[in-house]
Order: sequence, then C-alpha cells, then structure tokens
Amino acid sequence: MTITNDRVSPKADNDISDLPPQEWDLLVVGGGTAGIVGAKTAAGFGARVLLVERERTGGDCLWTGCVPSKSLLAAAAAAADARAATRFGVHAGEVRVDFAGVMAHVRSAIAAIAPADSVEALESAGVHVVTGNLTFTGTHTADIAVIDDDGNIDGRSVVFAQALVATGAAPAVPPIDGLASSGALTSDTVWDLRSLPARLVVLGGGSIGCELGQAFARLGSQVTIVEGTDRILPREDAAASAVVAAALTREGVRVLTGLPVAAVAAVEATAAPGGGGRLKLQDGSHVDYDELLVAVGRAPRTAGMGLSAAGVEVDKVGFVVVDKHLRTTNRHIWAAGDLTGHPQFTHTAGVHGSLAASNAVLGLRRNVDTSTTPRVTFTHPEVAAVGVSTDQSEARHDLTLLEWGNEHLDRAVIEGSTGGFTRLVVDAKGRVLGATVVGPRAGETLGELTLAIKHGLRTRDLAGTTQAYPTYNDGPWNAAIADGRSRLNRPGNGGATRGLAAVRRRG
Repeated sequence: MTITNDRVSPKADNDISDLPPQEWDLLVVGGGTAGIVGAKTAAGFGARVLLVERERTGGDCLWTGCVPSKSLLAAAAAAADARAATRFGVHAGEVRVDFAGVMAHVRSAIAAIAPADSVEALESAGVHVVTGNLTFTGTHTADIAVIDDDGNIDGRSVVFAQALVATGAAPAVPPIDGLASSGALTSDTVWDLRSLPARLVVLGGGSIGCELGQAFARLGSQVTIVEGTDRILPREDAAASAVVAAALTREGVRVLTGLPVAAVAAVEATAAPGGGGRLKLQDGSHVDYDELLVAVGRAPRTAGMGLSAAGVEVDKVGFVVVDKHLRTTNRHIWAAGDLTGHPQFTHTAGVHGSLAASNAVLGLRRNVDTSTTPRVTFTHPEVAAVGVSTDQSEARHDLTLLEWGNEHLDRAVIEGSTGGFTRLVVDAKGRVLGATVVGPRAGETLGELTLAIKHGLRTRDLAGTTQAYPTYNDGPWNAAIADGRSRLNRPGNGGATRGLAAVRRRG
C-alpha cells in the first residue's frame, strides 16, 4: 500500500503483457462493491474472471462514501456528546476540535478497511486484476489501455463470454449558473479539506447533505442546508423529515427549504473577508459561504465505455437499461450497482453484483428484489426505512398504520433521546409491509423489520418474540403488541376471549 495525497491507495501491477491470451468467462468493469462481489462470486464458481478498474479498487463506499462519512460522523458525535454531557451531570469543559486529527481518523478507518477490497484480496480469490481504461469494441470484445508512470500507453484487446458492468456513479452537479466554475466541493472532494470551514453551505437536503451538514456543524462550522423541495429528506416519511429538521435546527444548522438556487457567484473580499462565494436563491435572497458542498444526487458513470458498440442501451439520464435479472440489452452483458437506476446503496450493489455474476456464469435467472431494500440516513437521530411507505399522506385505505413514539420507549427515556418514533404498515392479516424507525441506532432496529417483511411475518410474530430490555427494538415490539391487543378487541374477538376468561373463573 502507498500513501498519496494523505489517502491510502492500492498499488497494482499494471504490466498488461502478463494478461493471459484467453477468452474470459466473465469480464468485470469497475472495482467498487458490485464489481468486487461479482468478481469474487464468479471466481468462486471456478470461472476465469478479469476485473478492470481505472483507478483503485474499493469504489466510492471505501474512498469517498460510507467509510469516510461514517468516520466523520463518529468524530462529530463524540464532540456533540461531550457538549451535551451536562444533561447527565457530567461536565467535560470546553470542547476543542482538532480538524486535522478528525481527518486523520477518517484516513485511518479507510486504511484499516482497504485491504479487504484490495487488488491482493481479489487476486487471492482467483480474480485477475488490471488497472486501466476499458472500452467495449463489440458484443464480446473490449480494449484495455494502461498508462504507466512515464505516460506511455500500452493496449490490449480482450474477448469475453459474459461481462458485468459495474462502474457506479459520481456526484451530480446541476446546471446552475456559475456553479461549475465555483470550485464547489462534492462528496468526492470534501475529504481534501485541510481546515474546518467557518461557513459551509450544503446544496441539497437529502441523506448525504443532511449527514455531512450535521457532522460539520457538530465539529464547529456554521452550516446552512439549502433544499429546493419543501422539506429535507424528501424521499422519507414527512414525520421523519420533521424530526431530523428539528434536530438540525437545535444544533445550529440553518435549514432553508422550498428555495431553488438561481446562481452561484464569487464574493468580493470586502463583502466576505474569508473569500468564498454567494448562493443566490430564486426569491432574491442569498447565502454567503466559505465552502460550498454540492449534494444533490449521483449520476451514472456510463460515458466513454463504448456501450453502444456492445449493444448496451442507456436511458436518457445515462443509467444502463437492465431487466429483472440485471441483464442489459446485450444478452451477454449484465450490470449491477449505482449505474442501473436501482437504489444507490452499497448493500444493494453487493447483492446485485452477486446475483448478476451468478446469472451470467451459471445461466441462472434469479430476479432482483427491491421491495425489501433497507435504507438508513445516519443523522442523529437516524432514519431507517424499508418496504411500503409509512407516510400518512400516502397511506392506502386497505392498510393500517401503527405508531409508537420514542417518548414511550424506556431506552430512549433513559438516554434522554426521545425524538423519534416507529411506524409500521400492516395489511388486514397483520402482515408487516413497511416500516420507518427514527431514533438512535435505527439502522440496527431495521434489520428485524426487513426480515419480517421479506418473510411475510405478522405483528403477532413480532409480539410473540422475546426482546431484550431495555433496547430500541422495543419500539417495533410495542407497536406490534398494541396491534395485537387492538385485533383482540375487535367485534367477535373480544367476546370470545371474555367468554374464555369467564369459563376459567367458573372452573
């Protein structure tokens, strides 16, 4: 491993002359989560697998996504907990944040996890790895170009029986006047910051924007989140969005919603001593900043690969068109991960990478299942959701919405963190179809609910399972118990149970 620009980078052997002259059973393009899992899956079946990655294996999750962002959140949580300790009678004194030390923690977490996704780990699993740029030249052929340290280009053509495209996505930059030349940060480049921004404006109030916005606020930045829709976390339950918005506001984050951005402009030094720029909003107001972070979504990396030459169609946005088996319009080429239009999560990429590789190499016809794809926004409190929407505005008349507030959750009361709730959507038979959990460690609580939805479990199954006390899992459990009691008290059921009790008394 080598250190480059304070980041750990895998060093691969790029001598393309060592590439075996053979038809590959599976050609994998992209060394992120989907590509790595897909390549290892295929190699485990005994397939001859070639993986081509243009930069470094590990993908966005390792280098610029999950690992660094959650490491930053952990440091920010430590600062927030220290400041809030007085509520427990603990006085820690003034909290001082060493931003260089925080970023060192981020890099150390990346370095600790990187070996699992390294070239060496792939090769030990039987995958042949080349670092270079790949271009499809036909339905079963591709060219690989490798540039050495001296700038020399070495090329090689390869033939494949099946291929898996898994090049992921990159931060999207909307066509706002002045934004492209503003030097704005993205979730890819924010990790290059050397000092904590005094004023940080986050463009976008989705999961990434809220997570990073709260983290920087807890570390000491003056943060403003600007979201063009009427609320942050617009894809989540509106009640969950409101809880997170209130939490951000309490921590000093300025949350502006329903205000699309008109333009981005530089600010003269006399107006903004720290330099930076100005975000002009469509209502005529503006927000000045020292650093601007764009977090408005991610666009697929599908350009420049020669997909059309391979007979692989993309939609108007650039996502690869796939069927329910993850096969593209070329029946010998498959796709998995963020470039397919499916939910852009690491866990989705891993599952889909394995499924696509299995279908490609073994000739299976396994289908993707997005009905039970869990998602978590790692703010404080966390927002975790799966299955059918729990938003009251989207409630179906044939379904029942159950709710248990964290103010009635003993663990939340004990820890003084009662902001949040559990919501379950159940059908007439009590089967759990959807869930939203808002609160500390909501992502962990969601695991049980995801399993329940996948296997068609009912609230009585949850209620009849003994839970450890006191835990945050008591939220779904209490909601399930309340539903069970409600069903027992319905006309017919209540009379039967009271009758049984009366018989026991007479006996």
